[in-house]
Amino acid sequence: MYNICKTTHPATGVELSLYCHFFSRRDKSLIVGSANILRVFRLVPDVPTKPYRKDDRHSKSDLPPKVKLECMAMYTLHDNVMSMASVSLNPMRDSLLLAFCDAKLSIVEYDPHHHTLKTVSLHYFEKEDIKGGWTQSTCNPIVRVDPEERCAAMLIYGRKIVILPFRQVVGDDIEYSGVPLKGPVQQSYIINPKEFDTPRIDNIIDIQFLHGYYDPTLMLLYEPIKTFPGRLAVRQDTCAMATISLNISQRHHPVIWSLSGLPHDCLKLIPVPKPIGGVLLFAANSLTYLTQSVPPYGVSLSSMGDKNTNFPLRKQEGVIISLDNAHGTFISDDQLVISLKGGELFVLTLVADSMRSVRSFMFDKAAASVLTCCMTVCEEHYLFLGSRLGNSLLLLFTEKEQCDGIRARGNISSDAEPPSKKKKLDSLGDWIASNVDDIEDVDALQVYGQEETSAVLVTSYTFEVMDSLLNIGPCGNVTIGEPAFLSEEYESTLDPCVEIVTTSGHGKNGALSVLQRSIKPQVLTTFDLPDVVDMWTLVGKVDRRREGVPDHSFLILSRKESSLILRTEEEIHELEESGFNTTARTIFAGNIGNNRYIVQVTSGGVRLLEGTEQIQHVPVDVGFPLVLASLADPYLTILAQDGTLVIFTLVTSRNAPPKLTTSKIINNFKSKLQAISAYCDVSGLFTTQLPKDQELDPKLFKTDADIKKELDDEDEMLYGNADVSVFDPPKTFEALGEKKQTNHWWKGWQKEIRPTYWLVGVRENGNLELYTLPDFRLTYTVQNFGIGQLVLKDCGRDAAMTPIHRLENADMPTVHEVLLVGMGNRNMRPMLFARVEEDLLLYEVFPFFETLEPMQMKIRFRLIEHNLILREKRSSRFRKKDEDAAGEKKPDYKNFFRYFSNISVHSGVFICGPYPHWALMTVRGELRLHPMSVDGVIKCFAPFHNVNCQHGFLYFNRKDSLRFCLLPTILSYDAPWPVRKVPLRCTPHFIVHHMETKTYCVVTSLSDPTSKVWRFNGDDKEEIKEERDDRFIQVQAPMFSIQLFSPVNWQVIPNTDYKLENWEHVTCCKNVILAYEGDRSGLRGYIALGTTYCFGEDITCRGRIFIFDVIEVVPEPGQPLTKNRLKMLYEGEQKGPITALCHCMGFLVSAIGQKVYIWQLKDRDLVGIAFIDTQIYVHELVSIKSLILAADICKSIFLLRFQEEFRTLSLVSRDHKPLQVYAIQFLVDSSTLAFLASDVDRNLIVYTYNPEARESMGGLRLIRKGDFHLGFQVTSFFRIRCRLGDVSGDRRAGLNIERRHLTMLATLDGSLGYVLPVSERTYRRLSMVYNLLVQHVPHLAGLNPKASCTFRSRVKLNTNPARGVLDGQLIWSYLHLTLPEKEEIAKKIGAKVDDIIEDLMEIDRMTSHF
Repeated sequence: MYNICKTTHPATGVELSLYCHFFSRRDKSLIVGSANILRVFRLVPDVPTKPYRKDDRHSKSDLPPKVKLECMAMYTLHDNVMSMASVSLNPMRDSLLLAFCDAKLSIVEYDPHHHTLKTVSLHYFEKEDIKGGWTQSTCNPIVRVDPEERCAAMLIYGRKIVILPFRQVVGDDIEYSGVPLKGPVQQSYIINPKEFDTPRIDNIIDIQFLHGYYDPTLMLLYEPIKTFPGRLAVRQDTCAMATISLNISQRHHPVIWSLSGLPHDCLKLIPVPKPIGGVLLFAANSLTYLTQSVPPYGVSLSSMGDKNTNFPLRKQEGVIISLDNAHGTFISDDQLVISLKGGELFVLTLVADSMRSVRSFMFDKAAASVLTCCMTVCEEHYLFLGSRLGNSLLLLFTEKEQCDGIRARGNISSDAEPPSKKKKLDSLGDWIASNVDDIEDVDALQVYGQEETSAVLVTSYTFEVMDSLLNIGPCGNVTIGEPAFLSEEYESTLDPCVEIVTTSGHGKNGALSVLQRSIKPQVLTTFDLPDVVDMWTLVGKVDRRREGVPDHSFLILSRKESSLILRTEEEIHELEESGFNTTARTIFAGNIGNNRYIVQVTSGGVRLLEGTEQIQHVPVDVGFPLVLASLADPYLTILAQDGTLVIFTLVTSRNAPPKLTTSKIINNFKSKLQAISAYCDVSGLFTTQLPKDQELDPKLFKTDADIKKELDDEDEMLYGNADVSVFDPPKTFEALGEKKQTNHWWKGWQKEIRPTYWLVGVRENGNLELYTLPDFRLTYTVQNFGIGQLVLKDCGRDAAMTPIHRLENADMPTVHEVLLVGMGNRNMRPMLFARVEEDLLLYEVFPFFETLEPMQMKIRFRLIEHNLILREKRSSRFRKKDEDAAGEKKPDYKNFFRYFSNISVHSGVFICGPYPHWALMTVRGELRLHPMSVDGVIKCFAPFHNVNCQHGFLYFNRKDSLRFCLLPTILSYDAPWPVRKVPLRCTPHFIVHHMETKTYCVVTSLSDPTSKVWRFNGDDKEEIKEERDDRFIQVQAPMFSIQLFSPVNWQVIPNTDYKLENWEHVTCCKNVILAYEGDRSGLRGYIALGTTYCFGEDITCRGRIFIFDVIEVVPEPGQPLTKNRLKMLYEGEQKGPITALCHCMGFLVSAIGQKVYIWQLKDRDLVGIAFIDTQIYVHELVSIKSLILAADICKSIFLLRFQEEFRTLSLVSRDHKPLQVYAIQFLVDSSTLAFLASDVDRNLIVYTYNPEARESMGGLRLIRKGDFHLGFQVTSFFRIRCRLGDVSGDRRAGLNIERRHLTMLATLDGSLGYVLPVSERTYRRLSMVYNLLVQHVPHLAGLNPKASCTFRSRVKLNTNPARGVLDGQLIWSYLHLTLPEKEEIAKKIGAKVDDIIEDLMEIDRMTSHF
């Protein structure tokens, strides 16, 4: 069996983040890492473009504004990023250090020429001798950068440290040995800390560079001999710390400071910035401040921290917290925000004395937020919390107004001092005073204090959510169901309309995510109007008194020889007499003059109207009919069939009536224009000017004097000769001045950008040209536009000189249509849409300032890889080719791209045609392409807003039905798939769709603190309450419950909540089809539930099986959803834990520990039929007919067969290799059956049963037919039959596809994908394409796509990878190659380009469910 695996929904869980100068030194960007995806965001302030009045400006402009995140770029890598850091290696921008498993490091930076990543340096440390004999590594690599950016360090395998020295740009202070290399990174080398004389360094937990040292200084936190909580009585305080000074030039690394006997539960280090310096040590139950010159200061945060260590700790009063899974980041010199594992945000203040040693901690609980995986401070006032368990958040933190004095030893939550006081304390002179008596400032004296009991001012903060990034992961359990609201017009008998529902999140971030791949509009009404080829909606006379969006008053329908004008008010009726031309076909109609007037373009002329009255009629006779028009208010551009271009300008004045004036009629081209698009630019990108700060910034280049001074300052800090004169006042003022500058980064956004007007034209010879309006001056030329180049460059000046291979006119693809439009926030993201032959080309505009002549436009266009195949099936295309065989290639002059600005608050472009799509972009800045496949071919589309259809739209389908629709607002469309996230505020574990009642059964748990435990008292078990002190953190015991949800409103149906007993965990929940005599089929669907009592290791583990039926009852008055209830049919305790359930031939199959039982439901009781002993712990069962596939927790998979007539359950075959299985499912292709498993190492493995093969030992062993490293952990599969119908017609797929199943998968990173069996012919062809593409596509960060898909195992197997599964992501990148590259690859494998794309299209159509 041959398969293809493709990810259809990208990972959404955020694991890494940092803030740096990614694009340029002018502005900073937030880099967010989700598994294998890097997204680059900028902060967009919500400030008005016009400045405030004078009295406003002083009061408001200094406050940080509300901001949103806008995505500027997204890069998909071929492996998951494990750790990330940034470093400044060149004066233009920062570079990123990306670490990958097991020990790879790539240094990449933004490439301004191609708007992508370029690799600066690659480092590989996966040789056997470096591994030191270890076969597996459980430690992910960690990258850290020296604060002075002299070097970077990477921890590999938890034992060795890689040092990456960076070339210093200035000064002769540092002499590097060895041959000087050209690049910014010198040769890397490895330190083995085990080789140090003292102490013995092994099992490194964390590494961090410290601030304020002369040489790069690296602190290591390690645990030389490990322990665990149950062994603390005999071995505790096992962690230790060592600080090494890195002398990079001589590669000499002395240990300058070490400390042992640290608590065993130490987790991480957080370096404290200057001027305090040192490091904070996070342990699960304690927090310690360490610095070289002063004894450690540590506090215990709970009573467990008091008892389990001999390390000297003081009790921290007022807080009882645990720091495991906590993350922290500094928001000022002495304050950091800590996010705990429950989502609580604390602000920790380090209270330092005059010698800059920390003498107490202040904890202030500030907020409760998302469960955090990473934290980053942006622009001094914003905090980004990245999460893979919930939506990531951007918070604004501001100081509270009021102030309050507190005792230093107490920890009552405090309020902030006024901002004026804070500013006084910012200067370094106060920090460094060696004697308290030297401090004259009263406020400063209050802060530092003369004695321990004096009052201390602690700034406390308020946190406010600014923006969030949607995350549907981790997808624990996934099912499919039917949408509750589907207009009856869309109901199909061939393919059922389904949606995906998955469990998301954990704890208070728990939710259900309802995903629909295609948009399903809400149909208001339908009219049948034959022979309409195009339509436009127009705003009539605008009522100035009415606020908001003006209504559309007219609908113009264009037929082949005439036009129909409809008036759209309360009712729709035809307009008999008006100034519109109804006797000719309308080419274009639109509003001009800020919606006051209407222009109608017919093949013979232009009319200007106000309402229904004609103001002006301009006949245009250029010898050929007019075929295209494009409008950018106040300019109207019209194209005739011979390529003549006419430009009209609307002229309005107070005295004279408005009129259209033709500025010029242009037809003096060697090559005629085929397509045009007028564009009004408000982004400011379309300019010939360089940015103001393009001149080299003096801050980037330091003189030798500056460096010497900095080194002197560091000496003073290190050796503590704290004389105030060291930091002379200018430095302090400069620092304050800099702060003020950076504080007002948003001021640049208040500058109003004046709109400019442009015309894009595509010529017959393949040139794309950009002209200014209205003077029609050529400013930008791209050659060979239609072949789909990756980057469009301006070759206007030296078009003759450029060595671009010119294609012959016969080979040049025909560009039928082009549209340049501003999208996203304030329409500031220009996008270029082009229809070339039957394919869609999409480009985004990006600024480009490198190596350009002064008068050239400072932009380029980058291809967006959209993966859409919009062409029709072959047979219909053949018919058209026969018709067009006589004629030459001509543009079709159809308008498939329809811009809309307010359909349910969204703006974007609708793409008509055989496979219609919506292209949306919100403030978030990510282009979303959603198909609308429910109604087949869409001929034309128009936005429509009036009383009866608020912010809706109209379209014609291929059956000539005009539908008035709304976009359902219950879904969020600013996501990779339209999604509805239903918050539960508790952890969801399982979701099951009950077919008969169309309801969902959801198993959730809510954790409650408890101090009770179960003990065995000789005869029986008893629950005992443990006596614990007040500072003990209670155990969180989950309470499980079952609830029934209705898809109508995604609320719990009243009275369907069933709570389970304390300490009872639900381990499996399935929809099982069991024998039932009351139904014609003899079967009925039930909800089966398996539970386990977790009383602890002393008490025998038992469980219960529940069988529920969802019944219909008379609903309660006013509550129609209460018609469904849960009715318990069976509840029985078993002799062991219930670990998995499924059904087989009307019987119930259960796994109880290592036994698998078959039960029959009879008279509301379960009767045992058969059983079999299996491996260690069966955690999943799936069945097909009489075959049962079972997954063991560490002994791979096995296949069972149930024979009803003999009542026997027997083992058919199993996999003998060890495998920690996560999920299993069948792969079905007509009469061929295979078995799919996902494992802990993020692989997918395909097995087959073939007793005739020699390696199967007569059928005893399952044969591994394919393996694939997906990069995500898959926890849930489901199957659905391949799609039979085709969107663009009534054709039905063949019998071989009808019997093929699509296996969908959901992952813990929030991504979705599928595995699809394909025919051998398709597999062979695509396999050759795949092998060629591996060498053809750029390897971002040096990652090889083939290596990334090769099976990885933590156990060394004596078998070769089976491959057999193709990487769909890479194969689909074939669509984005240029035409010559496509033809070259097709030629090498002996196929046609169309054949390869047809294969991809067929797979696309088969899998286009949901």
